Amino acid sequence: MATSTAIPAPNTRQLKRRRVNWEMWGWLYMRVSGVLLVVLIFGHLLVNLFLGDGVKAIDFAFVAGKLADPFWVVYDMLLLWFALIHGANGMRTIINDYAHGRLRIVFLVALAGATIVLLTLGTLVLTTFDPCIGEPSATLAPLCAAQ
Repeated sequence: MATSTAIPAPNTRQLKRRRVNWEMWGWLYMRVSGVLLVVLIFGHLLVNLFLGDGVKAIDFAFVAGKLADPFWVVYDMLLLWFALIHGANGMRTIINDYAHGRLRIVFLVALAGATIVLLTLGTLVLTTFDPCIGEPSATLAPLCAAQ
């Protein structure tokens, strides 16, 4: 006579208490953001270093011209956010591996604070940059006259 193995019914209390698996989401973010960062970084290097006049053309007017175009503002914003959060997530993993007790909490709070401050400042620079404050140089005059 064969014994029947019944699958037990799931405990509804355990199902309701299921929490978000932050480690899995952090792991997944590192893989996706890593691939996106490779594309964004090589695009950034291609435009800034190889196309046009190369590295000797990079000056304030070059950067101002790029930041006058909404496409480059969004591009640089994606690069900033993906890179900074990717790095912070990596640091979080290192802190979780090597720090214990209260020191771990201190490091995690400091990391979160630094990440928030840097994201805020970087976003403000990218979204509020105005090359036409004061007397614009000869290279920026056409850009400033268009505003």
